[in-house]
Amino acid sequence: MTCELSSSAISASLVAPLAARLPAVRLEAIQARIDAKTKPLGALGTLEELAQRLVALAELRGVTTAERLVAPRMLVFAADHGIASEGVSITSSAVTRQMVGNFLAGGASVNVFCRQVGMALEVVDCGILAALPPSEGLVERRLGEGTQALHQAAAMTREQALLGLDNGRRLALERAERGMDLLCVGEMGIGNTTAAAALMAALTGFAVESCVGRGTGVDLRTLLRKKQLVVRALALHQGPAGGDPLELAARLGGFEIVTMAGALIGASERAVPVLLDGFVSCVAALLACALVPAVRDYLLFAHCSSEKGHALLLEWLEAKPLMQLGLRIGEGAGGALALPLMRAALAFYDEMASFEEAGVKV
Repeated sequence: MTCELSSSAISASLVAPLAARLPAVRLEAIQARIDAKTKPLGALGTLEELAQRLVALAELRGVTTAERLVAPRMLVFAADHGIASEGVSITSSAVTRQMVGNFLAGGASVNVFCRQVGMALEVVDCGILAALPPSEGLVERRLGEGTQALHQAAAMTREQALLGLDNGRRLALERAERGMDLLCVGEMGIGNTTAAAALMAALTGFAVESCVGRGTGVDLRTLLRKKQLVVRALALHQGPAGGDPLELAARLGGFEIVTMAGALIGASERAVPVLLDGFVSCVAALLACALVPAVRDYLLFAHCSSEKGHALLLEWLEAKPLMQLGLRIGEGAGGALALPLMRAALAFYDEMASFEEAGVKV
């Protein structure tokens, strides 16, 4: 497969900021309609900001009122990590493949919640250790059979990282062409919170202590080991990477993380809003924004998980999560749970009376 996304294309920025694509007068008109509703200014809180963003992005795509959020899609990106062999999780890498099978069979939490809200779901194999046979709902975008252990070597080559970005971007563009009007992302990969924490620390400069959490629920001894491995990985790779986000992603990231970041870039190109789930997907967002800053205008954040580092990462991204449920499951479950709130934001924008319409004088 030819890789269309290059380092120069990334630096040239594939995505324009929202304000550059939609005239200021339209953004002001959307906000004026929200402000005119029968409520005190700002009384619906985050739902008002959500409504403005969703309506603005729909206008960019030329979508009418009745057609908004009718084709949401969940993409769960899966891959394995060499660092998992160091015992950073409560389970082994074999569980990644088993859980992918569970997703395909419809038995995971994300399947349940997606069915509840009418969201299509696909699993993207970005590089689990042992490939599954072709199956409905399985998208093959493999970069290898798991990454290298990041405390000993670069997780992947720069070429693999670029191909992952391109794979994700083209996948999102393809789904947008088929009508996808909301991209929700989730992930699966034993060891991926270690890679995500290392990449977060490298891209933000935050202390390892602030980035590394318990992941699958490891004990204190394993948590300390996890932190030590991240410190070793950063010592090995940060200098040679020289602050280059793509190089840091290649050295410290995961196949699913770079592919997910590419999907965020692709969706943003088509003005399709992206709903992020937990810690790992937000690290993918951090990478996408480091590569193409305008992507931030197209991102929405489902919740703040209980994984250490997630709240700090949301603050770094200047993000307001829609929910606070103490989730720590990944998979994209939080995105599916947040979809009704997004539909509620559009419903109040479309259906709630204005003061003039209601004959209410204030």
